[in-house]
Amino acid sequence: MFAELNITSNFSFLKGASHPEEYMSRAAALGLPAIAIADENSVAGIVRAHAQARDITRQLQEREAWDAAHGPMGPPAPKGSSQSENILSVRPRLIPAARLVFTDACPVTVLPESRAGWGVLCRLLSKGRLAAEKGACDLQLADLLKGGAGLQMILWPQTQSSPGGADGWVQTAHRLTRRFAGKLHLGLVPQYDGRDADHFAGLTDQAAALGIPTLASAAPLMHHGARRKLADVVTAIRSRCRVDALGRDALPNSEARLRSETEMRRLFAGFEEAVDRAYALSQNLSFSLDELRYEYPSEGTETETPPERLRRLAYEGLDWRYPQGAPEKVHKLLEHELTLIAKLKYEPYFLTVRDIVAFARSRDILCQGRGSAANSVVCFCMGITSVSPEIGTMVFERFVSEARDEPPDIDVDFEHERREEVIQHIYERYGRERAGLCATVVHYRGKRAIREVGRAMGLTEDTISALSSQLWGFFSTKGIEAERMAEIGLDARDRRLQQTLELVYEINGFPRHLSQHVGGFVITDGRLDELVPIENATMEGRTVICWDKDDIEALGILKVDVLSLGMLTCIRKAFDLLKLHHNASYTLATLPPEDSRVYDMLCKADSIGVFQVESRAQMNFLPRMKPRTFYDLVIEVAIIRPGPIQGDMVHPFIRRRNGEEAVSFPSDELGEVLGKTLGVPLFQEQAMQIAIVGAGFTPDQADRLRRSLATFKKHGNVSEFRALFLRGMKRNGYEDDFAERCFSQIEGFGSYGFPESHAASFALLVYASSWIKCHHPGIFACALLNAQPMGFYAPAQIVRDAREHGVEVRPICVNASFWDNTMEPDGQGRLALRLGFRQIKGLNEEDAGWLTAARGNGYRSVQDVWRRAGLAPTLIVRLAEADVFANIGLARRDALWDAKALVPGAVLPLFANDLDGEVVNEPAALLPEMTVGEEVVEDYVATRLTLKAHPLALLRDRLTPGAAGISKESPTSDGETRGR
Repeated sequence: MFAELNITSNFSFLKGASHPEEYMSRAAALGLPAIAIADENSVAGIVRAHAQARDITRQLQEREAWDAAHGPMGPPAPKGSSQSENILSVRPRLIPAARLVFTDACPVTVLPESRAGWGVLCRLLSKGRLAAEKGACDLQLADLLKGGAGLQMILWPQTQSSPGGADGWVQTAHRLTRRFAGKLHLGLVPQYDGRDADHFAGLTDQAAALGIPTLASAAPLMHHGARRKLADVVTAIRSRCRVDALGRDALPNSEARLRSETEMRRLFAGFEEAVDRAYALSQNLSFSLDELRYEYPSEGTETETPPERLRRLAYEGLDWRYPQGAPEKVHKLLEHELTLIAKLKYEPYFLTVRDIVAFARSRDILCQGRGSAANSVVCFCMGITSVSPEIGTMVFERFVSEARDEPPDIDVDFEHERREEVIQHIYERYGRERAGLCATVVHYRGKRAIREVGRAMGLTEDTISALSSQLWGFFSTKGIEAERMAEIGLDARDRRLQQTLELVYEINGFPRHLSQHVGGFVITDGRLDELVPIENATMEGRTVICWDKDDIEALGILKVDVLSLGMLTCIRKAFDLLKLHHNASYTLATLPPEDSRVYDMLCKADSIGVFQVESRAQMNFLPRMKPRTFYDLVIEVAIIRPGPIQGDMVHPFIRRRNGEEAVSFPSDELGEVLGKTLGVPLFQEQAMQIAIVGAGFTPDQADRLRRSLATFKKHGNVSEFRALFLRGMKRNGYEDDFAERCFSQIEGFGSYGFPESHAASFALLVYASSWIKCHHPGIFACALLNAQPMGFYAPAQIVRDAREHGVEVRPICVNASFWDNTMEPDGQGRLALRLGFRQIKGLNEEDAGWLTAARGNGYRSVQDVWRRAGLAPTLIVRLAEADVFANIGLARRDALWDAKALVPGAVLPLFANDLDGEVVNEPAALLPEMTVGEEVVEDYVATRLTLKAHPLALLRDRLTPGAAGISKESPTSDGETRGR
């Protein structure tokens, strides 16, 4: 038998040419009992191989069950099931490993003997990664000598480029054998140069003299020889050169591939004992990633256990949420949830999320939880979410259940301007050795693949740009490359172009590098760096692990998503303004519910700036949907998504809602699942329930279906469940047409399926932002401008919409404005919106702070600003260009004239401290007055908006025959010209 213990996957970025999953599947096809993915200073890819190994095992188990039921000669296995063609017969075992590349010694592959050895490996990699910049690893041999207990090691003799030359490995071997006697092996790798027998003989003799056993390996860079061209391309990308300039760095052949036992024995004829030792060593390595037992932070106290603390906080919150007493239904739901959480021992998870939210609230940081588990009475009572459980979504038990032992799902959105405070609090509370952000694997997609492969293949930049311009055509309609290239003037018969496109398709989906997740935190009770290596992120003050969200989900590891949301910043600033100007205190949970005026506004598609329903597609749909209740908003949020649209769910739902089509259900069981959505599946949870109730899926199969529906999933395809689904529906008495239609709708979620639980949380923000816009449009516009950049709309559109709602908008003023936009009395008992200095391009908050702090009773001239605020002349020029001096009688051009005259050091010492008047009296310059058109153009240049006239108003006389022109004396206001 043979086991390959030194595989390089494509998670040795731009070195390996095959996915970890491909190696695992190839190993099963070759009959290898075990393989070790040993990437360079990394274990980033092994979870992918581990998941693939589990999937192969599951497929074989299903096949065995099929054979037991139908016999080996039974009917053909349905396509899409594990009994389909290309059936595997071997369950390869993954051996976790890493190849340590040192700065002062030859590389060594290390393989953990046990769970403790895995912790040692993770600590080693963390040390090297944290000592270097992102993406690098700084390891010395002394690091391994100091902390390498519990590891088996394979030393790889190198060439003259190695430390110490061709025989430099001998010194490394001496040092390692003194420290780790009996744990070191010498790896033999074929060179395919006709001298391998002599090469092996020489190394075997040297190893024998050192008392080190030899071990055979093909050192594969690819799972199959067909990847040789791609292997050279990734080498060229890494080396930043063309493929034809690689020279000795190019692979001479396709031999560096995963090999079977038969091939290895042929290559190592006369040295078969090295092949046997590789297998023998694999048998002594029993550690599996299944042994990784993730431990939640206990979150208990000296006086309370986690269950006691969770129960106390939940009931305290119940009194807080329901001061008049909670309904009996809510009491029962709370007890049910607490009982289920206790059975699954999830109390620490909920307490962790609660403590993070409590910190944010203590700092007045607005936050909102969402996710399957977030829509629960427990989370509502503890302030994690403001969505009342009484809306009846009932999704808690669908995800937090005894049927599936996996962590619940809670994401928490925070104000985007203040989320970093929460992130740093988590690091401070748990320590960087216990908390880290997940990674995000950046894959080759589209333009990056075309650009980098094209350059490696020697294409010109013009050709690469032309290919990129047809990106959608190439990747959405594969097979018509010739027509696409003809359209852009390229010869599809050109061999170099053909090879480039083939390689672009092949590299598409390859990992390029690791980035940090947007906010997914892994928090542990013990040391995180003994569970997974930690490394530096690009952003200062952040550390990340090397696994992404799919990896940790596969291992059942808790992740708390600490995300940012611009609308929360806007709503919090609006609440602050309401408190300041109207002495009204609101929270997300205390806004007046089910306000008919709010729904009237939404029915008219008056939703510019409103969360989630501000897009043109949503604005077109709102008058058709006619939302009148909160649950209508839940549906509104979820229905205008690629999943429901591609699944043809939108029109049937609207027809049924408007009474144009009868609402019917094929069975009472499916009626319970689809009743709330009029028989049309709109949510991920419904897709799962249809599979369970209609097609007889087991909870495990339904969970795998859910994973295949995951948003932006990198791997997997929902279509693999097609045959199983259709067969199950037919068995349960449903017609074929209905089953096909159901699966087509479910398949639509493969692009983007929105969970009901997330839609409910987002719907609350839709309602909150709509309520503020409806009742306080000025405050809403002010808060929205102060939360920029965010949303679909530019400041000019937000200001224009506010004016159309009767809000007086006042220009930026050197004596009245602050950094933020503000609300001020308009003299008629209402509030006017005063634009702030943040709208001026090129002016930062610190400079605006100096300007407002020094103005006292007001500035009287441009020179006055310069002397008192101490701003640089270039900044005063920007102020003049923004027309901020208009309220003190200076037109824009006059203010700019004065600003251009400011020269540092030009003021005589005698007058340096004269702040009471003009220093030098010189004749005023007679400058031509600016036209309205010039004013509008300069407004947009300086502040990206104007209050003087809509740009199209200046062309009205040309666009509408006979209409009056726009003169300087009678400018058309922005509110008069809709311009929609």
